Amino acid sequence: TFETLRILLPYAATLAAVGLLESLLTAQIVDDLTDTGSDKNRECMGQGVANMASAVFGGMGGCAMIGQSVINVSSGARGRLSTLVAGAFLLLLLVALQDLLAVVPVAALTAVMIMVSINTFSWRSLARLRTNPLPSSAVMLATVLVVVATKDLAIGVLVGVLLSGVFFAGKVSRLNRITSSLSADGRTRTYAITGQVFFASAGTFSEAIDVLEPVERLVIDVNAAHFWDISAVAALDRVVLKARARGRLVEVVGLNAASSTLVERFGQHDKPGVTAVPAAH
Repeated sequence: TFETLRILLPYAATLAAVGLLESLLTAQIVDDLTDTGSDKNRECMGQGVANMASAVFGGMGGCAMIGQSVINVSSGARGRLSTLVAGAFLLLLLVALQDLLAVVPVAALTAVMIMVSINTFSWRSLARLRTNPLPSSAVMLATVLVVVATKDLAIGVLVGVLLSGVFFAGKVSRLNRITSSLSADGRTRTYAITGQVFFASAGTFSEAIDVLEPVERLVIDVNAAHFWDISAVAALDRVVLKARARGRLVEVVGLNAASSTLVERFGQHDKPGVTAVPAAH
């Protein structure tokens, strides 16, 4: 029923996300161990098809396993035959030898997994925490702590991705450079904008342009800049409309094709009859 689907879909989405993440991490580890490359898209497609086929026969969902893969590679495995043999042997254990398998103590299996964890963990990463950039170390520690605390790989990776996005946005916003020059006759001020203008740097952009300076004309040169979102467009609107309200002529030059499309679609300063300064987004 619809109600059943509504309840199960979040769990299915979480299971799929965790499975894909673990498979991609496993593929990356194997690539590093063998100095080879792999097709991550093919891996994800194959896993999806296999899980759908398994569900048809009442099987459980599965994904690539870091422990098994590391053991295979450490034992000298390099081809597809190793994966086939491992899967076939596991199937044999579960179907034909399940009574014998039940005799194996759980403590023994736990010891094996502990050794796999010890061999898989990059111990050098602990020493690099002091030398790596602070944002990178913060992302790694936050991801590990969240995974351990929640026991959910998907949540940990989500936190890591969000933190990486925040740090990246902050870093890019600091790469902006705004310079200005006054014409020989003192009537025109030209601002040259270099870098990315988006929500994190829009404030810096608008604050750097002095609309109170007693000049007749302002030229905003954005040949070396790129506008990414409506916050950047709103900052441009504020600057232009504030300057026009004080009797300055304003000219924006050098918009690239993508930025020009964004400004034409969401900008207000180039629309007829607009005089009010728009609110910040």
